Amino acid sequence: MKKHNRTVSYDSVDRELISLLRTDARASISKLAQILKVSRGTVQNRLDRLIATDAIIGFTIRASASIDDGAIRAVMLIEVTGKSTSKIITKLRGLPELQKVHTTNGAWDLVAEIQASSLADFDNVLREVRLIDGIANSETSILLSTV
Repeated sequence: MKKHNRTVSYDSVDRELISLLRTDARASISKLAQILKVSRGTVQNRLDRLIATDAIIGFTIRASASIDDGAIRAVMLIEVTGKSTSKIITKLRGLPELQKVHTTNGAWDLVAEIQASSLADFDNVLREVRLIDGIANSETSILLSTV
């Protein structure tokens, strides 16, 4: 399906489908149709449209905490210069160690959630982020424990 330049509106079925996929991205079309009380064809068409319009940009897994025991997790606050935020977000999304990127208000423009497998990988990610044109400043805090 070709992407459209016009604004796409999403209804309650679209939003509920996205919510269900956030809970279980591996759910079958049949199961989703049953839960949503619509046909399999409707679910498939909605899913195709959500992907084509970038409402859904990918599918992923959530691993148990025991899998990530040795991971280095951190939060990076990022200051952007000028009007380059969109370009920077695109570049940040290309770094697999950045789990999520959020826009925010206040002194910092973006907040990135980082997860790296080692301190060396963590150091490399910090270096890559700081080399992106348009990033004026950053501050990173390693997350030590969840309480």
